[in-house]
Amino acid sequence: MRRRAADFRRPGRRRISKVFWLTLGGFVILLFIVLLSKENKPKVASGSAFSQRSYKRNQITDGLNVTEEMLSPDSITRQLSDQISLAKAFVVIAKESNNLQFAWELSAQIRNSQILLSNAAIRRAPLTATETETSIRDMALLLYQAQQQHYDSATMIMKLKAKIQSLEEQAISVSEKSSKYGQIAAEEVPKSLYCLGIRLTVEWFKNSHIQNKLTEDNHVVEKLIDNNLYHFCVFSDNILATSVVVNSTALNSNHPDMVVFHLVTDEVNYAPMKAWFSMNSFRGVTVEVQKFEDFSWLNASYVPVLKQLQDSDTKNYYFSGSNDGSRTPIKFRNPKYLSMLNHLRFYIPEVFPALKKVVFLDDDVVVQKDLAPLFSTDLNGNVNGAVETCMETFHRYHKYLNYSHPLIRSHFDPDACGWAFGMNIFDLVQWRKRNVTGIYHYWQEKNVDRTLWKLGTLPPGLLTFYGLTEPLDAKWHVLGLGYTNVDHQLIEKGAVLHFNGNSKPWLKIGMERYKPLWDKYVDYMNPMLQICNVH
Repeated sequence: MRRRAADFRRPGRRRISKVFWLTLGGFVILLFIVLLSKENKPKVASGSAFSQRSYKRNQITDGLNVTEEMLSPDSITRQLSDQISLAKAFVVIAKESNNLQFAWELSAQIRNSQILLSNAAIRRAPLTATETETSIRDMALLLYQAQQQHYDSATMIMKLKAKIQSLEEQAISVSEKSSKYGQIAAEEVPKSLYCLGIRLTVEWFKNSHIQNKLTEDNHVVEKLIDNNLYHFCVFSDNILATSVVVNSTALNSNHPDMVVFHLVTDEVNYAPMKAWFSMNSFRGVTVEVQKFEDFSWLNASYVPVLKQLQDSDTKNYYFSGSNDGSRTPIKFRNPKYLSMLNHLRFYIPEVFPALKKVVFLDDDVVVQKDLAPLFSTDLNGNVNGAVETCMETFHRYHKYLNYSHPLIRSHFDPDACGWAFGMNIFDLVQWRKRNVTGIYHYWQEKNVDRTLWKLGTLPPGLLTFYGLTEPLDAKWHVLGLGYTNVDHQLIEKGAVLHFNGNSKPWLKIGMERYKPLWDKYVDYMNPMLQICNVH
């Protein structure tokens, strides 16, 4: 095809093409400018965020009193601190290895390094390599020497494990000894109380007037069987403790002349107990003192505990501990758990055949309120009124009884709520009707080999009164003052405070914070107490 002449060519296409490229170029430049402006804005924002983070880090650093130099991964301060930590571990190992000279050298170098750190902190300036070079080098040489002496990590771990095991064994041994000596201290009669018993015995036998004082009033004899009065019983061989129970009850009673105390003791303490309550008055409270040896019905043919005392294995268990290699803890071997004074609580209807209702008190309690309302409490046909002790998850039946034994497992709910001896209201009419003492005999005979329970009178009490106990308001009986901390508000509201546990208030191991609650019912100005240095 022939080309057109120059005059006939289309010059407009070239002009359009130039405009297009100029427009496109301008658009690209404009886009570039926009992008640049957007990039500048984030830079400002990131700079602001960075400054905020830096400010926060400075705040944290200032708050912790840590210098910037300490935060650095190349910190000389950190290096010194690490050396000190490692050196302290080696000091322990060196002492254990009896390398006392090396331990002394390490300790001296630790002190030098600590002085450098202290000086840097005081002047608020980082440590320099020049001033720490010698200290770091000397410490490094000592640490290398420790490694050469086989104070490596594996050796340290093995020795520390052995040390921990040794300390655990020592701790167990000390705990066992503490428990043993604490139990012995709790069982021993203080010299002052022993003196009081001797003095009162002498006074009783040389003074015929006080012998007749308790029995010469016929009106007193009538009150002992009057069911319109408030009858309390205490079974104890502790004269002073029993006196506190009687005195605190009398002082807090609205009608002390209507209060009758029935005290039962053993033959050894019978004369001094009678002498004390003949020589002292308690706001008109009537006091009767008996000894259990006078109860003709209390014999081995009727009482399982007395029968068990004739068994040689039982004697060995409680009095010598020779039949099990002393594996049983000492608290389970306390002979008081076979004492008739401890088990007499299960024979209250026999001890007081004329009474219909009685409040049982342990000798380690203090009465703070009038207890007369207890006698009008409705027990809903039950025999025993007691405060339950399972407000939390403990003190339920499974804590006291051996539920691996089929006899226990088949008769008692393991989650049944436990309760406390020490302040109980007993309906003796219902007791006799339900033959509660017979129930106690059954379980006591079943436990002759101590497989149902091991310790005390509470487990057989839980079995005996199972389904026969009426819960009382917790304020009637506050426990724990002889072994733990008790809430102050509970103590203030409590009617009866119980010093159950080994730390009895008349012992030197008694809890000092609670002793004043007991002391205020003791007349330390009494001549007998002063002669025997009771304080």
